[in-house]
Amino acid sequence: MRQAKELQTKLAKAQEELGNTTVEASAGGGAVTIVIDGQQRIRSVKISPEAVDPQDVALLEDLMLTAMNEAINKSQELAQKHMGAITGSLKIPGLM
Repeated sequence: MRQAKELQTKLAKAQEELGNTTVEASAGGGAVTIVIDGQQRIRSVKISPEAVDPQDVALLEDLMLTAMNEAINKSQELAQKHMGAITGSLKIPGLM
């Protein structure tokens, strides 16, 4: 029981740390940059003025999609590493 409480405390602390840790992903050579935290919350989106072409909205949409998917993947990898260090090989439902 004590070990379960300790694990719960460590997991809560890890979740908090993940919320404060960010990763960055970009597409189009930096035309679009996404910053996301370890809880998969988008923190910021930066779009270079050169990426905004009213005649080619599809390109900007593709850049956004690529950058967001890369950011989410990086965030999930960060969470898995972080939580894996605490849980070891345990597969706990609801955790990354």
